[in-house]
Amino acid sequence: MEDRIVTPSVLNGEGENEYSLRPKKLNEYIGQENVKNKLKIFIQAAKNRNEALDHVLFYGPPGLGKTTLANIIAREMGGNLKVTSGPAIEKAGDLAAILTNLNNMDVLFIDEIHRLNRSVEEILYPAMEDYALDIVIGKGASAKSIRLDLPNFTLIGATTRIGLLTAPLRDRFGMLCPMEFYSEDELSEIILRSADILNIEIDAKAAKEIGRRSRGTPRIANRILKRVRDYSEVKGNGIIDMESSKAALKLLEVDNEGFDSIDNKILKAIIDNFNGGPVGLETLAYFIGEELDTIQDVYEPYLIQKGFIIRTPRGRMASDSAYRHFNRSRSDKKPRQSTLFDK
Repeated sequence: MEDRIVTPSVLNGEGENEYSLRPKKLNEYIGQENVKNKLKIFIQAAKNRNEALDHVLFYGPPGLGKTTLANIIAREMGGNLKVTSGPAIEKAGDLAAILTNLNNMDVLFIDEIHRLNRSVEEILYPAMEDYALDIVIGKGASAKSIRLDLPNFTLIGATTRIGLLTAPLRDRFGMLCPMEFYSEDELSEIILRSADILNIEIDAKAAKEIGRRSRGTPRIANRILKRVRDYSEVKGNGIIDMESSKAALKLLEVDNEGFDSIDNKILKAIIDNFNGGPVGLETLAYFIGEELDTIQDVYEPYLIQKGFIIRTPRGRMASDSAYRHFNRSRSDKKPRQSTLFDK
């Protein structure tokens, strides 16, 4: 799973290269127009009042620019950015140390904020509402509670699963910003911008083709761009055109819909082995040899979003789009194969 070129998660060794491609200002940021328009107004209003920006929660699939926007907000507000993640903050003392080291207008970015420990989360409530930190000193009858004032800071949370966030924490964010998948035109523009930064020669049609297969995700688009560049330098003249991009994408096993071999394996299993479904997720996981959580959290969301898998109470079904993808029709159904699950 970690080696999939179409995974929206950061692969090993990708962080530094990815950072160089990130826009530094809001007017350089491509896509997410609704989020950008809100931020432009609220950032300017906060700066006019010389106040910290209200706390922001970004939610949506990985790879859509949540961390990039956090960096931009910190730069626009003239503060420093402190980056951490929910799983990294194990104890309330860890969060207290981070909060007390912030300065006015600083931005604290907590990735995967839905994975915060509940005891740690409770420390955040007064910090977000009153810019104060409540600390208990001592134990038992001699315990004392003291309140430390914190600088005016902005907390930016990022999550891929907003449903796992507790209501008290979610309600303390002043801005909830959903991150949506990018259009082909936006991805094409991002690819052309990245190619310019990386000194890659690419024509507009090739950028459009790569963008079309990038699953609506800039991180995947930039990753594919680099691999297509490698292919064109070795097999071509170093310039990415339509021919070299299609040949490279074929080598990378990324088809016209942005699906890789595992996506197609899941679809074929539902169509060929379970007559198009419905099939239970656990059964499907056993059949293709993947963990249930991996299918549910990694593979399935994009297939559902594209309309190739239908989720029903009885299980997963292949849609008409899935049949057309393999040039098949529902009338082509084969007799259901006997499996170990029938015994």
